[in-house]
Amino acid sequence: MFPDTFLWGSATSSYQIEGAHDVDGRVPSIWDTYCAIEGNIADASNGDVACDHYNRYREDVALMANLGLDAYRFSIAWPRIISDLSGTVNELGLDFYDRLVDELLSRNIRPFPTLYHWDLPQYLEDEGGWVNRDTAYRFAEYTEAVLGRLGDRIDTFTTLNEPFVSANHGYVTGEHAPGRTSMAEGMAASHHLLLAHGLAGERIRELTPHARLAITLNFTPVEPASDSAKDLAETALKDDLENRWYADPIAGLGYPTKTAEHYNWDQSEVLDDDLDLISQPIDVLGVNYYTRNVVSTRNVLRPADLPRNSMGWEIHAPSFGGLLRGLHSRYSFPAILITENGCPMPDNIRDEQGIVDDDRLDYVRSHLAEVHGAIEDGVPIEGYMVWSLFDNFEWAWGYGPTFGIVEVNYRTQERTPKKSARWFSAAAASNGFDMGDFDG
Repeated sequence: MFPDTFLWGSATSSYQIEGAHDVDGRVPSIWDTYCAIEGNIADASNGDVACDHYNRYREDVALMANLGLDAYRFSIAWPRIISDLSGTVNELGLDFYDRLVDELLSRNIRPFPTLYHWDLPQYLEDEGGWVNRDTAYRFAEYTEAVLGRLGDRIDTFTTLNEPFVSANHGYVTGEHAPGRTSMAEGMAASHHLLLAHGLAGERIRELTPHARLAITLNFTPVEPASDSAKDLAETALKDDLENRWYADPIAGLGYPTKTAEHYNWDQSEVLDDDLDLISQPIDVLGVNYYTRNVVSTRNVLRPADLPRNSMGWEIHAPSFGGLLRGLHSRYSFPAILITENGCPMPDNIRDEQGIVDDDRLDYVRSHLAEVHGAIEDGVPIEGYMVWSLFDNFEWAWGYGPTFGIVEVNYRTQERTPKKSARWFSAAAASNGFDMGDFDG
Protein backbone atom coordinates (compact mmCIF):
# COMPACT_ATOMS: atom_id res chain seq x y z
CA MET A 1 0.00 0.00 0.00
CA PHE A 2 1.02 3.56 -0.67
CA PRO A 3 0.59 6.38 1.87
CA ASP A 4 -3.03 7.49 2.31
CA THR A 5 -2.25 10.87 0.74
CA PHE A 6 -0.56 9.39 -2.34
CA LEU A 7 -1.82 10.91 -5.61
CA TRP A 8 -2.72 8.77 -8.62
CA GLY A 9 -2.81 10.83 -11.76
CA SER A 10 -2.00 11.27 -15.41
CA ALA A 11 -0.26 13.93 -17.47
CA THR A 12 -0.55 15.66 -20.84
CA SER A 13 0.66 18.88 -22.48
CA SER A 14 -1.14 21.59 -24.38
CA TYR A 15 0.33 21.32 -27.88
CA GLN A 16 0.22 17.54 -27.81
CA ILE A 17 -3.51 17.21 -27.16
CA GLU A 18 -5.47 20.47 -27.38
CA GLY A 19 -5.75 21.12 -31.10
CA ALA A 20 -7.84 24.24 -31.87
CA HIS A 21 -4.66 25.86 -33.09
CA ASP A 22 -6.35 28.99 -34.45
CA VAL A 23 -9.38 29.23 -32.18
CA ASP A 24 -10.36 31.95 -29.67
CA GLY A 25 -7.35 34.14 -30.27
CA ARG A 26 -4.55 31.59 -29.99
CA VAL A 27 -1.46 32.82 -31.87
CA PRO A 28 1.20 30.61 -33.48
CA SER A 29 3.80 28.86 -31.36
CA ILE A 30 7.28 27.73 -32.32
CA TRP A 31 5.83 24.26 -32.82
CA ASP A 32 3.32 25.48 -35.39
CA THR A 33 6.23 26.98 -37.30
CA TYR A 34 8.52 23.99 -36.84
CA CYS A 35 5.91 21.48 -37.96
CA ALA A 36 5.32 23.44 -41.17
CA ILE A 37 8.92 22.88 -42.31
CA GLU A 38 9.25 19.79 -44.48
CA GLY A 39 11.27 17.01 -42.90
CA ASN A 40 11.02 18.16 -39.28
CA ILE A 41 8.24 15.76 -38.24
CA ALA A 42 8.58 12.05 -38.97
CA ASP A 43 5.07 11.67 -40.38
CA ALA A 44 4.69 15.28 -41.61
CA SER A 45 1.94 15.85 -39.02
CA ASN A 46 1.25 18.66 -36.56
CA GLY A 47 -0.81 19.55 -33.51
CA ASP A 48 -3.52 21.48 -35.34
CA VAL A 49 -6.19 19.02 -34.18
CA ALA A 50 -4.32 16.43 -32.12
CA CYS A 51 -6.79 14.95 -29.58
CA ASP A 52 -9.19 17.90 -29.92
CA HIS A 53 -9.06 18.27 -26.14
CA TYR A 54 -9.94 21.95 -26.40
CA ASN A 55 -13.42 20.98 -27.55
CA ARG A 56 -13.69 17.65 -25.69
CA TYR A 57 -12.30 18.55 -22.28
CA ARG A 58 -15.55 17.73 -20.45
CA GLU A 59 -15.61 14.26 -21.98
CA ASP A 60 -11.92 13.86 -21.10
CA VAL A 61 -12.38 14.93 -17.49
CA ALA A 62 -15.31 12.51 -17.18
CA LEU A 63 -13.02 9.76 -18.46
CA MET A 64 -10.41 10.67 -15.82
CA ALA A 65 -13.08 10.51 -13.16
CA ASN A 66 -14.29 7.13 -14.41
CA LEU A 67 -10.72 5.86 -14.14
CA GLY A 68 -10.61 7.07 -10.54
CA LEU A 69 -7.76 9.53 -11.04
CA ASP A 70 -7.41 12.09 -8.31
CA ALA A 71 -4.83 14.35 -10.02
CA TYR A 72 -4.25 15.70 -13.52
CA ARG A 73 -1.15 17.42 -14.76
CA PHE A 74 -1.69 19.59 -17.84
CA SER A 75 0.05 22.58 -19.35
CA ILE A 76 -1.23 26.02 -20.21
CA ALA A 77 -0.54 27.26 -23.73
CA TRP A 78 1.27 30.59 -23.55
CA PRO A 79 0.14 31.41 -27.13
CA ARG A 80 -3.47 31.26 -25.92
CA ILE A 81 -2.86 33.76 -23.13
CA ILE A 82 -0.59 36.55 -24.37
CA SER A 83 -1.33 37.67 -27.92
CA ASP A 84 1.60 39.89 -28.86
CA LEU A 85 4.80 41.63 -27.84
CA SER A 86 2.84 44.40 -26.17
CA GLY A 87 1.53 41.88 -23.65
CA THR A 88 -2.14 41.87 -24.64
CA VAL A 89 -3.98 39.33 -22.48
CA ASN A 90 -6.39 37.09 -24.37
CA GLU A 91 -9.30 36.55 -22.01
CA LEU A 92 -10.81 33.88 -24.26
CA GLY A 93 -7.70 31.75 -23.80
CA LEU A 94 -7.90 32.12 -20.04
CA ASP A 95 -11.59 31.22 -20.23
CA PHE A 96 -10.70 27.74 -21.51
CA TYR A 97 -8.43 26.96 -18.56
CA ASP A 98 -11.00 28.49 -16.22
CA ARG A 99 -13.53 25.98 -17.52
CA LEU A 100 -11.06 23.10 -17.41
CA VAL A 101 -10.05 23.77 -13.80
CA ASP A 102 -13.67 24.10 -12.69
CA GLU A 103 -14.54 20.85 -14.45
CA LEU A 104 -11.65 19.03 -12.76
CA LEU A 105 -12.57 20.35 -9.34
CA SER A 106 -16.22 19.41 -9.85
CA ARG A 107 -15.00 15.82 -10.32
CA ASN A 108 -12.68 15.97 -7.29
CA ILE A 109 -9.60 15.84 -9.51
CA ARG A 110 -6.74 18.01 -8.32
CA PRO A 111 -5.37 20.26 -11.10
CA PHE A 112 -1.58 20.53 -11.51
CA PRO A 113 -0.94 23.15 -14.21
CA THR A 114 2.46 23.63 -15.82
CA LEU A 115 3.06 27.11 -17.17
CA TYR A 116 5.52 26.17 -19.92
CA HIS A 117 5.66 22.89 -21.82
CA TRP A 118 7.69 24.02 -24.86
CA ASP A 119 5.10 25.98 -26.88
CA LEU A 120 6.77 29.39 -26.92
CA PRO A 121 4.83 32.06 -28.84
CA GLN A 122 6.44 32.52 -32.25
CA TYR A 123 6.50 36.30 -31.82
CA LEU A 124 8.97 35.80 -28.96
CA GLU A 125 11.13 33.43 -30.97
CA ASP A 126 11.25 36.14 -33.63
CA GLU A 127 12.89 38.34 -30.97
CA GLY A 128 15.49 35.70 -30.10
CA GLY A 129 13.47 33.19 -28.11
CA TRP A 130 15.12 31.78 -25.01
CA VAL A 131 18.50 33.12 -26.16
CA ASN A 132 17.08 36.56 -25.43
CA ARG A 133 17.05 37.41 -21.72
CA ASP A 134 13.88 39.45 -22.18
CA THR A 135 11.91 36.24 -22.77
CA ALA A 136 12.32 35.40 -19.09
CA TYR A 137 10.65 38.67 -18.11
CA ARG A 138 7.89 38.05 -20.63
CA PHE A 139 7.33 34.69 -18.99
CA ALA A 140 6.88 36.40 -15.61
CA GLU A 141 4.25 38.70 -17.12
CA TYR A 142 2.43 35.73 -18.64
CA THR A 143 2.57 34.00 -15.24
CA GLU A 144 0.88 37.01 -13.64
CA ALA A 145 -1.98 36.78 -16.12
CA VAL A 146 -2.52 33.10 -15.32
CA LEU A 147 -2.31 33.65 -11.57
CA GLY A 148 -4.85 36.44 -11.77
CA ARG A 149 -7.40 34.09 -13.28
CA LEU A 150 -6.61 30.66 -11.79
CA GLY A 151 -4.65 31.40 -8.63
CA ASP A 152 -7.65 31.13 -6.32
CA ARG A 153 -8.20 27.44 -7.18
CA ILE A 154 -4.71 26.03 -7.75
CA ASP A 155 -2.53 24.80 -4.90
CA THR A 156 0.61 23.95 -6.92
CA PHE A 157 2.03 25.83 -9.89
CA THR A 158 4.83 24.28 -11.95
CA THR A 159 6.89 26.83 -13.85
CA LEU A 160 8.73 24.79 -16.50
CA ASN A 161 8.66 21.32 -17.94
CA GLU A 162 12.05 19.81 -18.83
CA PRO A 163 14.12 22.94 -19.50
CA PHE A 164 16.96 20.63 -20.58
CA VAL A 165 14.88 19.52 -23.56
CA SER A 166 13.83 23.08 -24.37
CA ALA A 167 17.43 24.29 -24.45
CA ASN A 168 19.26 21.23 -25.74
CA HIS A 169 16.82 19.83 -28.29
CA GLY A 170 15.56 23.24 -29.37
CA TYR A 171 18.82 25.20 -29.55
CA VAL A 172 21.70 22.69 -29.68
CA THR A 173 20.63 19.59 -31.62
CA GLY A 174 17.78 21.20 -33.55
CA GLU A 175 15.54 18.15 -33.22
CA HIS A 176 12.81 20.21 -31.53
CA ALA A 177 11.40 23.66 -32.15
CA PRO A 178 12.76 26.18 -32.90
CA GLY A 179 15.34 23.97 -34.59
CA ARG A 180 18.56 25.87 -33.89
CA THR A 181 21.95 24.18 -33.68
CA SER A 182 24.34 26.16 -31.48
CA MET A 183 25.89 25.08 -28.19
CA ALA A 184 26.42 28.73 -27.23
CA GLU A 185 22.76 29.51 -27.82
CA GLY A 186 21.77 26.39 -25.90
CA MET A 187 23.79 27.49 -22.90
CA ALA A 188 22.25 30.96 -22.99
CA ALA A 189 18.78 29.45 -23.33
CA SER A 190 19.38 27.13 -20.37
CA HIS A 191 20.16 30.07 -18.10
CA HIS A 192 17.30 32.22 -19.32
CA LEU A 193 14.87 29.34 -18.78
CA LEU A 194 16.01 29.05 -15.18
CA LEU A 195 15.83 32.83 -14.82
CA ALA A 196 12.23 32.60 -16.05
CA HIS A 197 11.56 30.00 -13.36
CA GLY A 198 12.99 32.33 -10.74
CA LEU A 199 11.05 35.37 -11.90
CA ALA A 200 7.81 33.41 -12.13
CA GLY A 201 8.51 31.92 -8.72
CA GLU A 202 8.61 35.43 -7.27
CA ARG A 203 5.20 36.18 -8.77
CA ILE A 204 3.75 32.94 -7.45
CA ARG A 205 5.02 33.64 -3.92
CA GLU A 206 3.70 37.20 -4.03
CA LEU A 207 0.36 36.78 -5.76
CA THR A 208 -0.68 33.30 -4.60
CA PRO A 209 1.07 32.79 -1.25
CA HIS A 210 -1.08 29.73 -0.53
CA ALA A 211 0.24 27.93 -3.60
CA ARG A 212 3.31 25.75 -3.79
CA LEU A 213 6.14 26.43 -6.23
CA ALA A 214 7.33 23.55 -8.40
CA ILE A 215 9.51 22.87 -11.42
CA THR A 216 9.66 19.66 -13.44
CA LEU A 217 13.03 18.30 -14.60
CA ASN A 218 13.79 15.24 -16.69
CA PHE A 219 16.46 12.84 -15.48
CA THR A 220 18.30 10.13 -17.39
CA PRO A 221 20.62 8.21 -15.06
CA VAL A 222 23.95 7.53 -16.75
CA GLU A 223 26.31 4.63 -16.22
CA PRO A 224 29.69 3.95 -17.82
CA ALA A 225 29.91 0.93 -20.10
CA SER A 226 33.36 0.21 -18.66
CA ASP A 227 35.80 1.54 -16.08
CA SER A 228 38.01 3.09 -18.74
CA ALA A 229 39.07 6.68 -18.11
CA LYS A 230 37.32 7.86 -21.29
CA ASP A 231 34.02 6.21 -20.40
CA LEU A 232 34.14 7.59 -16.87
CA ALA A 233 34.91 11.11 -18.08
CA GLU A 234 32.15 11.06 -20.70
CA THR A 235 29.69 9.72 -18.16
CA ALA A 236 30.51 12.55 -15.75
CA LEU A 237 29.94 15.13 -18.49
CA LYS A 238 26.58 13.65 -19.46
CA ASP A 239 25.52 13.39 -15.83
CA ASP A 240 26.29 17.06 -15.26
CA LEU A 241 24.58 18.26 -18.42
CA GLU A 242 21.50 16.02 -18.34
CA ASN A 243 20.92 15.50 -14.62
CA ARG A 244 22.58 18.31 -12.64
CA TRP A 245 22.64 21.34 -14.92
CA TYR A 246 19.23 22.53 -13.73
CA ALA A 247 18.82 20.85 -10.35
CA ASP A 248 22.13 22.16 -8.99
CA PRO A 249 21.38 25.88 -9.53
CA ILE A 250 17.87 25.42 -8.16
CA ALA A 251 19.40 23.87 -5.06
CA GLY A 252 21.87 26.74 -4.67
CA LEU A 253 24.91 24.86 -5.99
CA GLY A 254 25.42 26.86 -9.19
CA TYR A 255 26.16 25.40 -12.59
CA PRO A 256 28.54 22.43 -12.78
CA THR A 257 31.82 24.27 -13.30
CA LYS A 258 33.86 21.65 -15.14
CA THR A 259 31.08 20.99 -17.61
CA ALA A 260 30.58 24.71 -18.27
CA GLU A 261 34.30 24.96 -19.00
CA HIS A 262 34.20 21.89 -21.23
CA TYR A 263 31.55 23.51 -23.41
CA ASN A 264 33.35 26.89 -23.32
CA TRP A 265 30.48 28.65 -21.58
CA ASP A 266 31.84 31.71 -19.80
CA GLN A 267 28.53 32.30 -17.95
CA SER A 268 28.44 35.89 -19.20
CA GLU A 269 24.63 35.60 -19.28
CA VAL A 270 24.62 35.10 -15.49
CA LEU A 271 24.14 38.54 -14.01
CA ASP A 272 24.32 39.64 -10.38
CA ASP A 273 21.60 38.09 -8.22
CA ASP A 274 20.47 35.68 -10.96
CA LEU A 275 21.57 32.58 -9.09
CA ASP A 276 19.94 33.81 -5.87
CA LEU A 277 16.69 34.27 -7.77
CA ILE A 278 16.96 30.84 -9.37
CA SER A 279 17.71 29.14 -6.06
CA GLN A 280 14.76 30.49 -4.10
CA PRO A 281 13.32 27.47 -2.31
CA ILE A 282 10.89 25.29 -4.22
CA ASP A 283 8.19 23.21 -2.56
CA VAL A 284 8.02 20.37 -5.06
CA LEU A 285 10.43 18.85 -7.54
CA GLY A 286 8.65 17.26 -10.47
CA VAL A 287 10.55 14.24 -11.78
CA ASN A 288 10.22 12.90 -15.31
CA TYR A 289 11.90 9.54 -15.95
CA TYR A 290 11.80 7.18 -18.91
CA THR A 291 15.11 5.34 -19.30
CA ARG A 292 18.78 5.19 -18.40
CA ASN A 293 21.85 5.77 -20.58
CA VAL A 294 24.85 3.45 -20.64
CA VAL A 295 27.75 5.57 -21.88
CA SER A 296 30.45 4.14 -24.11
CA THR A 297 33.12 6.06 -26.02
CA ARG A 298 33.87 2.97 -28.10
CA ASN A 299 30.36 2.44 -29.56
CA VAL A 300 30.00 -0.80 -27.67
CA LEU A 301 26.63 -2.37 -28.43
CA ARG A 302 24.47 -3.21 -25.48
CA PRO A 303 23.10 -6.75 -25.19
CA ALA A 304 20.32 -7.34 -27.71
CA ASP A 305 18.11 -9.07 -25.16
CA LEU A 306 17.58 -5.96 -23.03
CA PRO A 307 13.88 -4.96 -23.11
CA ARG A 308 13.13 -1.79 -25.03
CA ASN A 309 10.10 0.26 -25.88
CA SER A 310 8.93 1.04 -29.41
CA MET A 311 11.24 4.07 -29.62
CA GLY A 312 14.25 1.94 -28.76
CA TRP A 313 14.71 3.20 -25.21
CA GLU A 314 15.96 0.63 -22.73
CA ILE A 315 13.60 -0.42 -19.96
CA HIS A 316 15.41 -0.60 -16.64
CA ALA A 317 13.18 0.08 -13.64
CA PRO A 318 15.92 -0.23 -10.95
CA SER A 319 17.54 2.92 -12.36
CA PHE A 320 14.38 4.80 -11.43
CA GLY A 321 14.59 3.77 -7.81
CA GLY A 322 18.27 4.65 -7.70
CA LEU A 323 17.54 8.04 -9.22
CA LEU A 324 14.87 8.87 -6.65
CA ARG A 325 17.11 7.93 -3.72
CA GLY A 326 20.00 9.85 -5.24
CA LEU A 327 17.95 13.01 -5.75
CA HIS A 328 16.79 12.97 -2.17
CA SER A 329 20.30 12.37 -0.89
CA ARG A 330 21.85 15.17 -2.94
CA TYR A 331 19.15 17.85 -2.72
CA SER A 332 16.58 17.06 0.01
CA PHE A 333 13.77 19.01 -1.67
CA PRO A 334 10.64 19.07 0.53
CA ALA A 335 8.59 16.89 -1.83
CA ILE A 336 8.97 14.95 -5.06
CA LEU A 337 6.14 14.33 -7.49
CA ILE A 338 6.55 11.86 -10.34
CA THR A 339 5.20 14.08 -13.11
CA GLU A 340 5.94 11.80 -16.07
CA ASN A 341 6.69 8.10 -16.34
CA GLY A 342 5.51 5.80 -19.09
CA CYS A 343 6.46 4.24 -22.39
CA PRO A 344 5.48 3.89 -26.04
CA MET A 345 4.63 0.34 -27.01
CA PRO A 346 3.50 -1.36 -30.26
CA ASP A 347 -0.16 -1.63 -29.14
CA ASN A 348 -0.77 -4.33 -31.74
CA ILE A 349 -2.76 -6.81 -29.63
CA ARG A 350 -6.47 -6.31 -29.13
CA ASP A 351 -9.44 -8.06 -27.58
CA GLU A 352 -13.10 -7.10 -27.30
CA GLN A 353 -12.27 -4.36 -24.78
CA GLY A 354 -9.52 -2.74 -26.82
CA ILE A 355 -5.74 -2.72 -26.78
CA VAL A 356 -4.08 -5.36 -24.61
CA ASP A 357 -0.86 -3.59 -23.63
CA ASP A 358 0.64 -5.95 -21.08
CA ASP A 359 4.08 -4.57 -21.92
CA ARG A 360 3.06 -1.03 -20.89
CA LEU A 361 1.24 -2.38 -17.86
CA ASP A 362 4.41 -4.20 -16.76
CA TYR A 363 6.46 -1.03 -17.28
CA VAL A 364 4.17 1.09 -15.13
CA ARG A 365 3.83 -1.60 -12.47
CA SER A 366 7.59 -2.17 -12.18
CA HIS A 367 8.30 1.56 -11.99
CA LEU A 368 5.58 2.10 -9.40
CA ALA A 369 7.22 -0.66 -7.37
CA GLU A 370 10.43 1.40 -7.44
CA VAL A 371 8.47 4.44 -6.26
CA HIS A 372 7.03 2.42 -3.40
CA GLY A 373 10.48 1.18 -2.41
CA ALA A 374 11.89 4.70 -2.45
CA ILE A 375 9.05 5.94 -0.24
CA GLU A 376 9.81 3.15 2.23
CA ASP A 377 13.41 4.38 2.26
CA GLY A 378 12.29 7.88 3.25
CA VAL A 379 12.07 9.67 -0.11
CA PRO A 380 9.17 12.18 0.17
CA ILE A 381 7.26 11.19 -2.98
CA GLU A 382 3.69 12.45 -2.95
CA GLY A 383 2.28 10.97 -6.14
CA TYR A 384 2.67 9.46 -9.59
CA MET A 385 1.45 10.84 -12.93
CA VAL A 386 1.51 8.28 -15.71
CA TRP A 387 2.57 9.59 -19.12
CA SER A 388 0.40 9.88 -20.90
CA LEU A 389 -3.34 9.92 -20.47
CA PHE A 390 -3.80 9.83 -24.24
CA ASP A 391 -1.99 8.76 -27.34
CA ASN A 392 -1.00 12.13 -28.75
CA PHE A 393 1.33 14.19 -30.92
CA GLU A 394 4.80 13.05 -29.90
CA TRP A 395 6.80 16.07 -31.09
CA ALA A 396 9.28 15.29 -33.88
CA TRP A 397 8.08 11.66 -33.93
CA GLY A 398 4.57 12.74 -34.91
CA TYR A 399 1.73 10.35 -34.14
CA GLY A 400 3.76 7.15 -34.55
CA PRO A 401 4.75 6.41 -30.92
CA THR A 402 1.79 5.75 -28.62
CA PHE A 403 2.42 6.58 -24.96
CA GLY A 404 -1.21 6.73 -23.84
CA ILE A 405 -3.05 4.50 -21.42
CA VAL A 406 -6.07 5.60 -23.47
CA GLU A 407 -6.21 4.97 -27.21
CA VAL A 408 -7.33 7.84 -29.43
CA ASN A 409 -8.82 7.22 -32.86
CA TYR A 410 -7.74 10.40 -34.61
CA ARG A 411 -10.38 10.00 -37.33
CA THR A 412 -13.34 9.78 -34.94
CA GLN A 413 -11.65 11.14 -31.76
CA GLU A 414 -13.05 8.16 -29.88
CA ARG A 415 -11.22 7.42 -26.62
CA THR A 416 -10.81 3.79 -25.51
CA PRO A 417 -8.99 2.88 -22.28
CA LYS A 418 -6.31 0.25 -22.78
CA LYS A 419 -5.70 -2.65 -20.42
CA SER A 420 -3.01 -0.55 -18.70
CA ALA A 421 -5.63 2.11 -17.93
CA ARG A 422 -7.93 -0.44 -16.32
CA TRP A 423 -5.03 -1.79 -14.27
CA PHE A 424 -3.99 1.72 -13.22
CA SER A 425 -7.58 2.49 -12.25
CA ALA A 426 -7.73 -0.61 -10.06
CA ALA A 427 -4.38 0.26 -8.45
CA ALA A 428 -5.58 3.78 -7.71
CA ALA A 429 -8.81 2.48 -6.19
CA SER A 430 -6.93 0.16 -3.85
CA ASN A 431 -4.01 2.59 -3.33
CA GLY A 432 -1.63 -0.24 -4.17
CA PHE A 433 -1.16 -3.39 -6.21
CA ASP A 434 0.44 -6.77 -6.24
CA MET A 435 2.88 -8.05 -8.83
CA GLY A 436 0.58 -10.82 -10.04
CA ASP A 437 -1.41 -11.08 -13.25
CA PHE A 438 -4.22 -8.67 -13.99
CA ASP A 439 -7.19 -9.93 -15.98
CA GLY A 440 -9.39 -6.82 -15.96
